[in-house]
Amino acid sequence: MKTKTFHKNNIHNQDYDFELLCSNEISLSEYVFVNQYNNTTIDFSNHLALIALNKALLKTYYDVKYWDIPKNYLCPAIPGRADYIHYIADLFENKENLKGLDIGVGANCIYPILGNSIYNWKFVCSDISEESLDNVNKILNNNPNLKENITPILQTKKHEIFNNIISSNDKFDFTMCNPPFHSSQKEALKGTLRKNKNLNIKDDSSNFGGMSNELWCKNGEAAFIKKMIKQSILYKNNVKWFTTLVSKKENLKDIQKQLTKLNVKELKIVDMTQGNKQTRFVAWTF
Repeated sequence: MKTKTFHKNNIHNQDYDFELLCSNEISLSEYVFVNQYNNTTIDFSNHLALIALNKALLKTYYDVKYWDIPKNYLCPAIPGRADYIHYIADLFENKENLKGLDIGVGANCIYPILGNSIYNWKFVCSDISEESLDNVNKILNNNPNLKENITPILQTKKHEIFNNIISSNDKFDFTMCNPPFHSSQKEALKGTLRKNKNLNIKDDSSNFGGMSNELWCKNGEAAFIKKMIKQSILYKNNVKWFTTLVSKKENLKDIQKQLTKLNVKELKIVDMTQGNKQTRFVAWTF
């Protein structure tokens, strides 16, 4: 087995046990093969294979009986998503009975699912897309253990992040967010085509999926995060730690500058290594 470099508590630090996974999710079997290096694997450029893999992982390790996403929506990589959950847990001495807010939960509901399954945390999750939340509710309705701990809320004010979601009496231990990182549909398409080229995929620009609100917003990731930071000060008495993923390292300087302006009590930049991929999230508290 090849050791991976996820968080020390991440159960996905070893290669996938495809025999076990296929025994729990039969649909995965048709995508599993032995490659030229004699390794059992799947084609990670195949969107349907990734969905089947996620179903298997969620059934096998997280007691999720039903999970699916609509066509053309992002299919999250579960090991990396679990890392964000584990590193958020590191912000707290007592990791029990925490309550989180997932901003922009998407149709997959993956962070609340993992946070509840791993640590038994409670979640509120918001999104501007009714279609996304319809799918979230479908997942929850088919998993009663999740439904009682995860509450989806539609954000009807598209330029607000916390307003309309956090009420004056609400208390959250943390917020989390995987913001849209492209500034336009054109830029998002370029990014997908670049990934396709790296994976030797021809002409399938939709391979990685993703709806507009998942992939891009006006002025991109940095603008979204700076708006989040600006609005967070209004909720400093409601939330202990605000956090967000930052996909582009070059955005960190402006983000730090914005947080320094607000005189936050503490700022942390948490680096995460996931195989050959380097990513990070920013956490701040007032």
